[in-house]
Amino acid sequence: MKVLVVNAGSSSLKYQLFDMTEGTVLAKGICERIGGEGSLIEHKKQNGEKIKRKTPIANHSQAMQQVVRVLTDPTDGCIGDMSEISAVGHRVVHGGPYFFESCLVTDEVMEKLKLCVDFAPLHTPPHIMGIEGCLEVMPDVPQVLVFDTAFHQTMPDYAYTYGISKDLAEKYNIRRYGAHGTSHRFVSGKMIDLLGGKAEGTKIVTCHIGNGSSIAAVKDGRVIDTSMGFTPLEGVIMGTRCGTVDPAIVTYLMDREGFTPAEMNDYMNKQCGFAGVSGISSDSRDIEAAILKGDKQALLTASILAYHVKKYIGSYAAAMNGLDAVVFTAGMGENNPELRERVCTDMQFFGIEIDTALNATVLRQPNIVELSTPASKVKVYVIPTDEELMIASDTRDIVSKL
Repeated sequence: MKVLVVNAGSSSLKYQLFDMTEGTVLAKGICERIGGEGSLIEHKKQNGEKIKRKTPIANHSQAMQQVVRVLTDPTDGCIGDMSEISAVGHRVVHGGPYFFESCLVTDEVMEKLKLCVDFAPLHTPPHIMGIEGCLEVMPDVPQVLVFDTAFHQTMPDYAYTYGISKDLAEKYNIRRYGAHGTSHRFVSGKMIDLLGGKAEGTKIVTCHIGNGSSIAAVKDGRVIDTSMGFTPLEGVIMGTRCGTVDPAIVTYLMDREGFTPAEMNDYMNKQCGFAGVSGISSDSRDIEAAILKGDKQALLTASILAYHVKKYIGSYAAAMNGLDAVVFTAGMGENNPELRERVCTDMQFFGIEIDTALNATVLRQPNIVELSTPASKVKVYVIPTDEELMIASDTRDIVSKL
């Protein structure tokens, strides 16, 4: 079965085509600047060769037409025609209170998905455009939605309930939903395999650290808590997001600066985090480069993130009454040795000890690497995430039952 995985943004559409017989990627790429000037498609063949073409792309439907065209191209493509694509899987950031597992696209599902816009206003409208674009171009191909919030639905009520009045919480479906669940599911599954293959009895903290970051406590293969909350703004400091702050800061700044709710939301999501604290950049690579030059504010920024991650690991170890493994994944988790060392330093109480020399070499590689020393009571691993493969697997499993 060949499955096309789609991740749609407001002006972009990423794709990967999988042959699920072996779980291999046949091709991948991205359509960029959809609806604007200079729109283009970048396509990477299985042999690594890249093709870049500028072409008018007015909307997501036209983007899907370009994707099908390049996948079936006699020279650059990898399939004979569109009929070889058995299903399409879509990444969806937020399922709100309506979706608790991956599901087949139907008219009813699309109507419920539109109700999720308020929970992820930056992500859900582009997702809908991407899904509708696929349905226009491939109306007879089964489509599946895979939700980043789904893996976190196993949290107990005392972990997902906020300390606000019950009537308003229920009226507006306010609770902790989490994010990056597809990534947390993938890497925790890999870690369970490394621990012997049985989920029961395992206690794992997964650290998805990128421009957006979240930490999850996974006990017996099920999430019992996670750092992101009602929206992806809560948790650790991120590229441009502030992470968890005293709620009174919100009203204080709105009063002093005259921010509207929309402006305050924009400020916390786009002007804070690494970029706001450092005054340098939202990119951790720029922060680390500045640290080497002696920039104290850059060091403070990196130290805040490491401290936040360290606190979550400690609190989740307490929540699970133990800890077997810590996993680092995503852009920074996989490629920032300095972050991993800062987090794991002075964690002897929890039995965490890493090989710092080995850790320094783990950068931009696709392999699973154990960082913990033989003396470490807790396993520490870098596990490259593969959210697209998880989406393709869910899609295959659902469509194969039709």
